[in-house]
Amino acid sequence: MSNKRRPGRRPGSADTRGEILTAARKVFAEKGFDKATVRAIAREAEVDPALVHHYFDTKEGMFAAAMQLPITPDQIIPALLEGPREEIGERLVRLILQVTAAPETREPMVALIRSAMTNEQAATMFREFISNALLFQVANRLGVPHLRIEAAFAQMYGVIMGRYVIKLEPLASASHDELAELLAPTIQRYLVG
Repeated sequence: MSNKRRPGRRPGSADTRGEILTAARKVFAEKGFDKATVRAIAREAEVDPALVHHYFDTKEGMFAAAMQLPITPDQIIPALLEGPREEIGERLVRLILQVTAAPETREPMVALIRSAMTNEQAATMFREFISNALLFQVANRLGVPHLRIEAAFAQMYGVIMGRYVIKLEPLASASHDELAELLAPTIQRYLVG
């Protein structure tokens, strides 16, 4: 009996998950979100694709973990869509304010935003992920044009930039209630017309 390993498969090590995330960051950076595949990530990590699926249910979940995003599309989409349609603007504003309130959830998002502003590969990866894994999924379920969901996202992207990157005052120190009251009607108009 031979002790040879099967090619392309190795047992999980103590940090297999970390190795897969390192490989995922590299593959996402090289190929972008859309063209990166679980097989390519498994090949880069030198593991079987089934092991990648063992640690990560979806490519979106792996991307969120690799980029250290605090929340995944399968958490965001139901949170936005559950509840009355006439309150979706407020739910979106409050969700983004809540996710960005704590440094441990805000910092990975701001780091990705900063990277996207200065690096074309990061911008492509961020754009593909935000558009295809999140925004267009919500737009399709709501039955609204993609342009409207992108306009709503751009509005909130600007708020995050102004609040946490540029630190505009009084925007940076405004309460969630103040911002929700100000922004929710505009976001609502984008999403339901």
